[in-house]
Formats: sequence, C-alpha cells, structure tokens
Amino acid sequence: MDIYDYAMKLEKDGEEYYRELAGRVVHGGLKTILTMLADAEVKHYVIFRKMKGNEAVDAFTDAALLSKVKNIFEKMRESDDVIAADGSEIDVYKRAQDIEKKTQDFYLEKAAEVAEQSQKDIFLRIADEEKRHYFILENIINFVARPFNWLENAEWYHLEEY
Repeated sequence: MDIYDYAMKLEKDGEEYYRELAGRVVHGGLKTILTMLADAEVKHYVIFRKMKGNEAVDAFTDAALLSKVKNIFEKMRESDDVIAADGSEIDVYKRAQDIEKKTQDFYLEKAAEVAEQSQKDIFLRIADEEKRHYFILENIINFVARPFNWLENAEWYHLEEY
C-alpha cells in the first residue's frame, strides 16, 4: 500500500469512527463536534486522493474548527445541560485521541520522507490539524469528566494559538 492509500485509509477510518461516536452520543453539542471532526477527516481524505492522482490541492485549513468547537462548548455549558460520562465513554474519546496522535506522527514522518516541498507542506499542515483534533478531544474528555469546572480551565483559551 502506498503512502497516499495508507493516508486515505487512516482518514476514512477516522471519519467512520467519529460518525459512529456521533451516532451514539445523545447530547446535540457533542454530536455536532464529532460530526465536524468526521467532516474534517473527509477533507483530508480528498486531499490525499488528489495528491495520489497528481491533481492540484486547494488551499485548506480547519483552523476555524477550534473557534466553532469552543463556541459549542460555551453554549453547552451555558445551557446547564450537564453531561457526565462514565469511564467507558471517556475511554472511547481517549481511543480517538490516540488515533489522532498516531496519525499526526505518521504525517510528520512522511513529511520528512517526501522530496517535493508542496507535498511536505501538505503533510505538515494535516499533521497540525490532527494535533488540533487531539486537543479538541482532550477538551471533550475534560468536559464530560468534569462538566462543572471545565470552561474555567485556562488551557482551553490557549488552543486558538495553534
């Protein structure tokens, strides 16, 4: 399997995982965030498919995703609709987080291997987006584990710097 087929498989698996999670989650805000993550994985899939076919890749970024997610979390908190998760649900989010980390590491490794600068830049940019997804999942974990004091965590406000 070549690098692009493998990358497309990673992204397709990620999309399916997030859609599965979104289908199991009852809370609308979390469902929206997980669907947004799935949609981001679809965008990555399309990018790798284009790279494999030597097609031009449009400028892309999901930098606005963090801002949208933060707004959703704030609305969830303001609604007083407390979400408390048990350990098994938190483990599901941690598994997704592990997948994001492994995917990020893979893209960083491949960025070092490819010769063409434009491809290197794409791998690096997508690795950065996977890092953002990791932090979004970290905040989901914190939110469902500690719903009453999550938003006061100053670390959330540093995410927009990425």
